[in-house]
Amino acid sequence: MSPKRTIGAILIVIGLVALAWGGVFWTQNKKVVDLGALEVHTQERKGVALPPALGFAALVGGIVLVAIPDRRRA
Repeated sequence: MSPKRTIGAILIVIGLVALAWGGVFWTQNKKVVDLGALEVHTQERKGVALPPALGFAALVGGIVLVAIPDRRRA
């Protein structure tokens, strides 16, 4: 697989994730207080939001990179 097609496949995946979920998000658990038997934890949601226009552009760009044939010299 050529580097162009690999980058195209990565762009397609990024575009689909951006359109389906609006970005990549995760939950981070943090220990706030630790007093022997007493522990207090918090959960904080973090992530990277991607606008739909960027997702669409990545998807179309990836499809173009995958669809265009490689130039081969004879």
